Amino acid sequence: MMVLLTRKEHFCASHRLYNPKFSDGQNLRIYGKCAYPNGHGHNYELDVTVAGEVDPETGMILDLKELSDIIKKEITDKVDHKHLNMDIDFLRDVIPTAENLAIVFWNILAPKIPKGKLYSLRVYETPTNYAEYRG
Repeated sequence: MMVLLTRKEHFCASHRLYNPKFSDGQNLRIYGKCAYPNGHGHNYELDVTVAGEVDPETGMILDLKELSDIIKKEITDKVDHKHLNMDIDFLRDVIPTAENLAIVFWNILAPKIPKGKLYSLRVYETPTNYAEYRG
């Protein structure tokens, strides 16, 4: 029987939505105030969902503490209180939209999940805006 298990983590970061191939005017039309040169910040939430079979001996797919430790080590410890455009090597040359963050984070986490399989990853920029990626 397949079960979905989700861990929620948080991080705070700033970013600027800007494509260097576009003029300043094009960036402002596409991204609005999110393209302002100094950027802006969010209190992000990250939901990582693993699918798998429940181990009959432990009653778990994967220990949530272990999943939390992986997410923190691979993602949140690296991005928390950083400027995503300037401070994060693995986001270099990536427009840090919620959609792109979900894809990049997936690619980092998927091979690190020791039991079950990464099923979905959600990046919330605000309580009402999120992107979900399912690989």
